[in-house]
Amino acid sequence: MKGICILGATGSIGVSTLDVVARHSDKYKVIALTANTNIDVLYEQCLAHNPEYVVVVDEAKAELFKNKIVGSAVSGVKVLSGAKALETVSTLENVDSVMAAIVGAAGLLSSLAAAKAGKTVLLANKESLVMSGDIFMQAVRDSGAKLLPIDSEHNAIFQCMPAGYVAGNDVKEARRILLTASGGPFRETPVEELHDVTVAQAVAHPKWEMGRKISVDSATMMNKGLELIEACLLFNMSPDDIQVVIHKQSIIHSMVDYVDGTVLAQMGNPDMRVPIAHAMAWPDRFESGVEPLNIFDVKQMDFAEPSLERFPCLRLAYEAIKAGGIMPTVLNASNEIAVDEFLNENIKFTDIPVIIEKCMAQFSAEIADTLDIILKADNDARVLSYKIIKEMS
Repeated sequence: MKGICILGATGSIGVSTLDVVARHSDKYKVIALTANTNIDVLYEQCLAHNPEYVVVVDEAKAELFKNKIVGSAVSGVKVLSGAKALETVSTLENVDSVMAAIVGAAGLLSSLAAAKAGKTVLLANKESLVMSGDIFMQAVRDSGAKLLPIDSEHNAIFQCMPAGYVAGNDVKEARRILLTASGGPFRETPVEELHDVTVAQAVAHPKWEMGRKISVDSATMMNKGLELIEACLLFNMSPDDIQVVIHKQSIIHSMVDYVDGTVLAQMGNPDMRVPIAHAMAWPDRFESGVEPLNIFDVKQMDFAEPSLERFPCLRLAYEAIKAGGIMPTVLNASNEIAVDEFLNENIKFTDIPVIIEKCMAQFSAEIADTLDIILKADNDARVLSYKIIKEMS
């Protein structure tokens, strides 16, 4: 049996991962579950999966959790708290695989720790790779870790690569990557109406069930911008060789165009258990719990080029990866602040790209060759973004 640690167990990816684990309890043993504050869901997960360790990052919530489990069936679980504990459970000796599913920059250090420890890293936290770039990929190479992408698009690309492909290597025969996107809830909304978009509208994704932050990123297409940057690193491709394609049905999850004119596509119902099960079983396959795709229900598939006027966040992501250095870190940090402020109804939906662009304009593409440089750029971009928001109000 393989030991698995799930970072971000109470989020949508964590819940889906545990669903897959439950279907294959003869193959996987849950060693550690982590959460930030959602101790009620975490408690139910502990009852179902009996982990050895639990991390509750919020220390006050950790104390409440300790009290909650007294006298329960899981009273023997070891409860840790604080961000550093995420790294501790990611590197436990009996952990073989780490599902890195913490949203945002908060997942960087634990994901990187797992990579440095030579674990099989199931990477759902795209921000980790966007922020740390070559440092993360070098850690994978140095330790011999296995890096398997969980984002549906990157997992699809991985599946369309030649047998035995290793993330980070180039495939000379691959001419282009076609990175699909649903286009979110506003792909057909008149641009002049985007100013009045509400939080409720922005988090109502038409195809995928996701957390609030990722749902807003999908609505702005920053999610696709971050995935573009991630794809460049995972598949050693130039951003000029990656084409974003709006495919509103979300049946084709991405494609690889080869030099002989062959285009390979991975298809399936839009359910995150598909890429999760693929990565967990790799290089084999096992059942995910997802209904088989009925191709006759699809009827038609549409494809369109995204408008950078409608989705300026996608343009900013292209600019960030082409500039290189710390710019992807700056992009991600500023976006996290802007999205949080939008979710708290302090700014307009259309303010998000404005804030990010103003923030990026204040930075140069300093070489990001140490973790200290990356963390400083991340912090500086957050401080500056708050300042920009204050000046705009």
